Amino acid sequence: MDHDDALLTLVLAGGPLAPRRALLAATGSAAAAVAAGSAAWKAHGCTPPQCAALGRPDPARQARARQWLAAPDRHLLPLHAPATPPVLRTLPEAPLALFAAGDPVLTWQPAVAVVGSRSPTPTGRALAARFSAHFARAGLAVVSGLAAGIDAAAHAATLDAGGTTVAVIGTGPDQAYPAGHRTLQARIAHQGVVLSEYPPGTPARPGQFPARNRLVAGLALATVVIEAAHRSGALITARLAAEAGREVCAVPGSVLNPRSQGCHRLIREGAALVEGPDEVLALLAPVLAHHLPALRKQLAAPTEQAAPATLPAGWADNPHYQCLWRALDHDPTGMDSLIARCGLTAPEVSSMLLAMELAGIVVSVHGRYCRRP
Repeated sequence: MDHDDALLTLVLAGGPLAPRRALLAATGSAAAAVAAGSAAWKAHGCTPPQCAALGRPDPARQARARQWLAAPDRHLLPLHAPATPPVLRTLPEAPLALFAAGDPVLTWQPAVAVVGSRSPTPTGRALAARFSAHFARAGLAVVSGLAAGIDAAAHAATLDAGGTTVAVIGTGPDQAYPAGHRTLQARIAHQGVVLSEYPPGTPARPGQFPARNRLVAGLALATVVIEAAHRSGALITARLAAEAGREVCAVPGSVLNPRSQGCHRLIREGAALVEGPDEVLALLAPVLAHHLPALRKQLAAPTEQAAPATLPAGWADNPHYQCLWRALDHDPTGMDSLIARCGLTAPEVSSMLLAMELAGIVVSVHGRYCRRP
């Protein structure tokens, strides 16, 4: 059995993650884990149904998963694959692998999670769109769970702004939940990436959505909550983000709005009170500096014989990007000089430079920046 088939067998075995993760760690590869036999499976804590599934894989489920993976831009990403973002590997309950529809490299882009109520007020929906579009223009990806309400507004606004959005869903990658989001999910798969730890054919089940939230929180450097009741999935995501050492931000609302009670509770418990997206960017500036070296290594590519760098059309009408582009030279320039030339804040310049690096038009040389040669 080759590695891909073995990994698929491990994933389709289902059940608790811990025994399969222990088995994989002990044997060193998916193929060795599946070949280890029932005694080894039991010794590492696999349940009887898991042992049965490892010994006799369901041919129908295997065929359905392979058929889904055979289509263009479909992937099964092992946890330690180069295309899998390292932020996920630090999660206590990291999945064995992820099914991905779209470009998995986009999951490396520094991201902010935007989550909230499934039935937001018009103001809440507008705030989600405003924050998400701003993050997109700053070069950050926006992660959410493709649920109704705030999630959908965040995804759609990011796409409309020409940004990258990552949807983590609680069903199989071939399912849409709610069903009305099928078009949006297809759009995200085309322009961003849709992730699921559940194999194709897996329907919506209640317990899968809280589990999905740990991946939303884990993929993002910060989680922003916009409208959430006292008991909501958004608060679960915020708690998981805090436990994973990520920033948690909450947007306050009216004391008369029951959908703001969860945000106010988060603020009382220590979440950052944010009134605008720039405040989130300011909080993230030190975190981004820490993650940039690994990101640059992942995105590095030869530039010889490349076309001359030009400002993309989406930024050509943005005066801030125009100013920063004019301030950049073919010789590396320090951040302080760029800030002085543009009259912008450090978080603004940092996020814009990151976006330009991701677009391939700016390179960093020992902490100084220049246009790509």
